[in-house]
Amino acid sequence: MPPCMPKTSPPDVLNSAHTAALQAMVGPAGLVLDPAGRAAYEIPARYAPGMAAAVVRPASTAEVSAVVGYCVREGLRFVPQGANTGLAEGSTPDASGHHIVLSLDRLVAPLEVDAADRTATCGAGVRLSALNAALEPHGLFLPIDLGADPTLGGMAATNTGGARFLRYGDMRRHVLGLEVVLPDAAGTVLRLSHGLRKDNAAIALRQLFVGGCGAFGIVTEVTVEVHHRPRQTAAAILVPRDADAVLPLLQAFEAEAGTTLTAFEGMSKAAMERAIAHVPSLANPFAEGIPDYAVLVELTRAWSPRQGEASLDEVLQQIAGDLLEREDGPLVDALFGPVEKMWTLRHSLSEGLRASGPVVGFDLSFRRRDLAAFRRQAIAMLERDFPDFALCDFGHVADGGVHFNLVGSTDPARRETLRHAVLDLAVEGFGASFSGEHGLGRAVQAAYDRYVPRAVQDYSAAVAAVFGQGSASVRLGPA
Repeated sequence: MPPCMPKTSPPDVLNSAHTAALQAMVGPAGLVLDPAGRAAYEIPARYAPGMAAAVVRPASTAEVSAVVGYCVREGLRFVPQGANTGLAEGSTPDASGHHIVLSLDRLVAPLEVDAADRTATCGAGVRLSALNAALEPHGLFLPIDLGADPTLGGMAATNTGGARFLRYGDMRRHVLGLEVVLPDAAGTVLRLSHGLRKDNAAIALRQLFVGGCGAFGIVTEVTVEVHHRPRQTAAAILVPRDADAVLPLLQAFEAEAGTTLTAFEGMSKAAMERAIAHVPSLANPFAEGIPDYAVLVELTRAWSPRQGEASLDEVLQQIAGDLLEREDGPLVDALFGPVEKMWTLRHSLSEGLRASGPVVGFDLSFRRRDLAAFRRQAIAMLERDFPDFALCDFGHVADGGVHFNLVGSTDPARRETLRHAVLDLAVEGFGASFSGEHGLGRAVQAAYDRYVPRAVQDYSAAVAAVFGQGSASVRLGPA
């Protein structure tokens, strides 16, 4: 059997009494024991497959409560899972076969839209695409743009950001209320806030669960603030003078475009080359050859065009034109076209990267002023110490986020050495975060243990202990 494939028979974690009890709670459709049925829940979006003792799929908060309480009382380890689109191994079992996957994919009710209040209440298993489909007739949307289709519960648990963070913020900015099940012997259910925008009647405990990655409890229902869909949009691909010109270019657009600036996404030459090479439908938009770096910029307005008002296409072209005319300005070229065409290149980067081979991925976050300096030092380090890896980075320049991805050697020891070197440079050298938006999981456990101060680990573990045992995939306390 290839080493990347798990064994199909987990150890005898669940006896017949456990199996009967769990099935009584969730029904026959809610308990998956066979290897073929478990596979979709065991294979993460990145990294090697794990192996689950079983997959339990409750269809209501009451069923989640019953399952969680039973598992805690019986000492059964469980891993909450939404759509299994995460990149930190926080929602899949390890290879031991000792974990139960607690899938929330059947929690697809409620899905209620309150257009007057501009909010939506969703079961944790509702997909982002399903929510936006329900919001579309009302001219609304949840403006968190992602390369995957996660569940609302998973988005809240990991505090998802995305490509339009610059304008709209992350999930923490949008979550107005949560229903959660605590990992205690009773499977205690808490309703945290009532979907109010202003509520200081109690400590905002929901903020512990937003971004808590399941360590404090399992999200079963989410109320989010939603926004009016843009009625005007314009986009362009910009070519900065060099890496040091990216921040001045961003600052110029922030000053001139104001609140219409929605996205400012950086793309390296290597990432663009792989996308263009591996995505058949993607044409090369650069007539003069792919530049070393490019930026996708987007402007939006929530209102319809008004008489006498310049269109966003005109505004975008005017800003870019002024920058192109500056002597030694930050911009050397700009490509304009339909919005969908402009975004296609950015949305194809991950697919091109996956087709390139095994990835060593980093989800880093910096102060914006440090991005260029880190990238310059990292490239020098890679050329000197790791020439067998190719850097294919891209990310959310406007919020300091970068997906610092490397493709190269498959030797585990070599990849681990590379991982330590990059993280040491980023975290210790620049005060960066090793998990900008992907959350916590086994993939970053070693980084958590290494870089998070011991006092912070101790307090985090103490807070988790107040609510119960916590998720099996995230260890907040010291090893």
